[in-house]
Amino acid sequence: MNILVETQERRPMKTWLKRIAAGTLVLAVLCVVGVFSIDAHVRNSTAERILTTQEAATLSSVDCVLVLGCGVNPDGQPSPMLADRVTQGVNLYQSHAAPKLLMSGDHGREGYDEVNTMRTVAVEAGVPVGDVFMDHAGFSTYESMYRARNVFGAKRIIVVSQEYHLYRALYIANALGLDAYGVAADLRPYANQAPRDQREVLARSKDFVTSILQSQPTY
Repeated sequence: MNILVETQERRPMKTWLKRIAAGTLVLAVLCVVGVFSIDAHVRNSTAERILTTQEAATLSSVDCVLVLGCGVNPDGQPSPMLADRVTQGVNLYQSHAAPKLLMSGDHGREGYDEVNTMRTVAVEAGVPVGDVFMDHAGFSTYESMYRARNVFGAKRIIVVSQEYHLYRALYIANALGLDAYGVAADLRPYANQAPRDQREVLARSKDFVTSILQSQPTY
């Protein structure tokens, strides 16, 4: 009699466990589908705004070239990706695509300074000091775009970064009301690019939501 009761008690528990497992699986599938759907939407909606240097030079009334920061080496030298972004920004400036460069990156802690590193490289390449502006609080792609609009008063910009990053940057910029175009700075192959591409899929989903919420930046 006790065995029969225990068996009857176990059946509802097994049923609930199966339902929970099935629900978890469905939720996981929906999350994966959602992430890749957003990824495709972000890329497809901005692809036509990625231009060549020559195409960008034909744009009119551009306020600035916004160069997005990334890693600086311990010796203070720019990483290959950052060096190429600045080089491409200088190319655009010299092509008269815009009258100013805006360097936006992380200078939020002592001993690490993306922004002055970028400025130094640009000035050494021949850009007048007065034409290089610095945003020291561009701690994220979203914050760089938000501050370009709200702090520096930009309305029409050319964004420079590597192509994999440009889709997200342009999506955020356009969501914030900026008339933004992008020029890729892929001037060489980069080590460990595959993990960056994978992380960027998730980052696009994150900033898709951030662009809807439009929260205040750190500064």
